[in-house]
Amino acid sequence: MANGEQLIPINIEDEMKTAYIDYSMSVIVSRALPDVRDGLKPVHRRVLFGLQELGIFSNKSHKKSARIVGEVLGKYHPHGDTSVYDAMVRMAQEWSMRYQLVDGQGNFGSVDGDSPAAMRYTEARMRKISEEMLADIDKETVDFALNFDDTLEEPTVLPTRVPNLLVNGASGIAVGMATNMPPHNLTEVVDGVNAYIDNRDIEIEELMTYIKAPDFPTGGIIYGYEGVKDAFMTGRGRIVMRAKAEIEEVKGKECIVVTEIPYQVNKADMIKKTADLVNDKKIEGISLIRDESDRNGMRIVYILKKDALPNVVLNTLYKHTALQSTFSVNNIALVKGRPQMLNLKDIIYNFVEHRHEVVIRRTKYLLRKAEERAHILEGLIIASDHIDEVIALIRGSQNAEEAREKLIERFELSETQAKAIVEMRLRQLTGLEQDKLRTEYDELMKTIEDLKDILANEPRRMEIIKEELAEIREKYGDERRSEINMIGGDFSMEDMIPNESVVLTISHAGYIKRTALKEYKTQNRGGVGQKASTTRDEDFLEYIFSGTNHQYILFFTQKGKCFWMRVFEIPEGSKTSKGRAIQNLMNLDPDDRINAFILVENLSDEEYINNHYVLMATKKGQVKKTVLEQYSRPRVNGINAISIKEGDELLSAVLTDGENQVMLGLKSGKALRFEEKHIRPMGRGAAGVKGVTLASEQDEVIGMICVKDPQDETVLVVSEKGYGKRTFIDDEDGEPVYRITNRGGKGVKTISISEKTGQLVALKTVHDEDDLMIIKKSGVAIRMSVSDIRTMGRSTQGVRLISLKGDDEIAAVAKIVNEDEDDSEATTELPEADNEVPNE
Repeated sequence: MANGEQLIPINIEDEMKTAYIDYSMSVIVSRALPDVRDGLKPVHRRVLFGLQELGIFSNKSHKKSARIVGEVLGKYHPHGDTSVYDAMVRMAQEWSMRYQLVDGQGNFGSVDGDSPAAMRYTEARMRKISEEMLADIDKETVDFALNFDDTLEEPTVLPTRVPNLLVNGASGIAVGMATNMPPHNLTEVVDGVNAYIDNRDIEIEELMTYIKAPDFPTGGIIYGYEGVKDAFMTGRGRIVMRAKAEIEEVKGKECIVVTEIPYQVNKADMIKKTADLVNDKKIEGISLIRDESDRNGMRIVYILKKDALPNVVLNTLYKHTALQSTFSVNNIALVKGRPQMLNLKDIIYNFVEHRHEVVIRRTKYLLRKAEERAHILEGLIIASDHIDEVIALIRGSQNAEEAREKLIERFELSETQAKAIVEMRLRQLTGLEQDKLRTEYDELMKTIEDLKDILANEPRRMEIIKEELAEIREKYGDERRSEINMIGGDFSMEDMIPNESVVLTISHAGYIKRTALKEYKTQNRGGVGQKASTTRDEDFLEYIFSGTNHQYILFFTQKGKCFWMRVFEIPEGSKTSKGRAIQNLMNLDPDDRINAFILVENLSDEEYINNHYVLMATKKGQVKKTVLEQYSRPRVNGINAISIKEGDELLSAVLTDGENQVMLGLKSGKALRFEEKHIRPMGRGAAGVKGVTLASEQDEVIGMICVKDPQDETVLVVSEKGYGKRTFIDDEDGEPVYRITNRGGKGVKTISISEKTGQLVALKTVHDEDDLMIIKKSGVAIRMSVSDIRTMGRSTQGVRLISLKGDDEIAAVAKIVNEDEDDSEATTELPEADNEVPNE
């Protein structure tokens, strides 16, 4: 041990703790996390600053990447060359950055995960948008700090005009924390920032009307809004991303064609893993996968087997492959050198504060420079006014120093003014040049007044920030690439979507759509009808019902599962479009299908959900009642609504208040009426109780209705050959036409069934003011007023309601509450036999 040295014992635990904290803070502040003001980590900032120092602007020729990396390494970044080159490469990749900051030339990698060429082969330069991030850096707008060896200075932050943290996002793993921020659309972000400047008390919900969701460079679909909302509100959220896929027919074979994939998904890896799943029989229905991507865009083709259902296969791909992936938002950035979790408003606030400081510092710099120039001009003007005396004074001096001192003494000038006069060129003695001096001075005084006004006027500074942002939006703003699909989430859009009446239709093959009610026109009984839907071969409309955009809809499947959705989340289609496959909207099993539905007003109102029941019936006659509250917490994969026995399936579900009477209609033409209170409430997992005794193995329940007002309501029955009628539930004296019996009985005749009428297909309760919608299996719809249909006895066949051609039959019947519509029109009633047919 050398002289004067001594050993000091210390606690190793304290030393480890101190050393680790020092190391972690170094990683957090100097490497892994972006600054909230310019959205850049130190390495990205140094690359851009290095490009500027080398003069490699967007209008100059590209320079070797090795030259740029060497500049950054040698002057500013004391780490490996790989870290610098990798950072620069990512800034040049169009699938990594929403708005690229570097213009690369050569092989900069691919979305398949191919490595970029070595830095000695590639070239780069700044992009125009990067110059906006460095604009005014020479005007003392930001602080500079010494580099690693204290020989040069580098900026601690860029005076960016671009809200880069929101626009390009960031990701990084520090020590004990990480950041993962998604990119957003520049146009939306600028609109949001301007809205914040106009109203500092703006709520995040209002900001979200401007900045709707992240906008990924690879496009795709943001599936569901709850994660986006969480991220904007709290800084943390889970965003589900889906590939954009279409079902096409290529050379006679059905194919799923993917044109956009989720952000940060390696295309080649995804295709390989999908092929492995197909080979392992974990994904069925795919015969071949082809990657047809080229310079014109991405195109991944999944060729399907003949018997495969495209929507089922697509749903399986979303479930098991990277065609659906998640982006876990974790908005951590450095605020005044400290890591902080930020919501949307926090990020905008910090950017606006940074821009405000830059504008103030830039204005002060320009003011100082203007005042210095004005000071010199004042001296030059004095000299030009006494030019002969000045010339004589300078000629009579021994040297420049003496001339300056004489000028200062004679004209009471400053050192700076005297120096400028001594160094004045002879040409400035001309009359024209002297006029220029005075003009320049006058202009300068106006500029000084203007700059002083900016410094004294905060609203004006904010207007300058908005104007500069508007320029950025004008130059670099573009359309959103990522679609937002609200179906996957629970985003409240009542303020944005009018609460209009709509008609919802579901086809036999499972295609659903909503159409504005006003698209349908009223037509008298007996008409042939209008074309209601374009369906696939051998498909027909099976369900049709009405609702309003703001209602909630519970879907019940034949296997007894329940799914939850808002009406406005159902894709909108015209009256003639086929709609979207339900498999794409909810995670149905491949062999399951929607058989029933109920519309409810509000699933968050406790009083409402605890005082209403879901009443269900199966085809084999089982009935069940469960309180609505048990269906108010949906899951993505659905919840069990009823246990279904083998050979049976759920047929119908209705919303009740527990005080009604129930009627069950049978295919054989019978109906059973009993009190709802005879069914006790059960849990979701129960199978229910016997509701009706079937006449034979072939017989089954075709409909269930709840009777609220027997004196006012009539029962509508329709047979498969188009015959129908209305029958009173109770007669004028209050005596029951359909007698009330115990649950489990055989029922009474409600329509006389014959070969002419066909079997019973529909049972509804209707009022005179209702409208009726009848759909044929051929896809043709007719709408008629219920008041046009006569009331008849229970034992009659009814009248022909709709004309059928050939082997066509009735597919579905629904009642629609009539509204006064300006565009309603009646067609000429077609001649037909409408007399009551007596029971033979």
